[in-house]
Amino acid sequence: MLRTLSCTVPVIAFMAMLASTGCEPEGIGDPCVPEDEYHANFSNFAVSEANIESRSFQCETRLCLVNHFQGRVSCPYGQTPENLSLPADAPERCRLPGTDGLGAGESIDVAVKPWLVERSAKDSVYCSCRCDGPDPNATYCECPSGYACEELVPTLGASQKSSTRQQLAGSYCIKAGTKYQPSVSTRDCQTHPDAEGCPTPHGENP
Repeated sequence: MLRTLSCTVPVIAFMAMLASTGCEPEGIGDPCVPEDEYHANFSNFAVSEANIESRSFQCETRLCLVNHFQGRVSCPYGQTPENLSLPADAPERCRLPGTDGLGAGESIDVAVKPWLVERSAKDSVYCSCRCDGPDPNATYCECPSGYACEELVPTLGASQKSSTRQQLAGSYCIKAGTKYQPSVSTRDCQTHPDAEGCPTPHGENP
């Protein structure tokens, strides 16, 4: 399932400019926090989805990729419905990115699922670019060493096409060895806080 966050023509033109120069765009792999996480009523991303934020000012490529990631980048351990009754500054509570410990007004108002151990934010959420697609006349970026060009947004039939979908359809640079496998273990950071990929101590933002 794909959920697009934003898309503008200038972004596509920017990516075309990068590809036309024959150079790898800078900033691929840089960490980013998706725009949705700055809303207190946003719960979490789902591991079954690929999400493309194509107007990210955190990325030199202007594209923040959420590649089959569960939870919020800013809340590794998530929060249960029971946690919502705790004080806003309790370590079990999620808060808006960049406002950790600043008060009740910055707390997340909904339950949040924890990260999956095998799909941590470091390996699933970062700046990327579109490296291939259905349009043979379009231009695409070149993935740097250590990255693979992987299809994340399938092309739909003519009856389902939209300008936004068509601009995003295709493949993106992902970290080598991080292709999503639905059969991978569902261990999470809440039940396995000491697992590699889970930040510590409990409740600390990455």
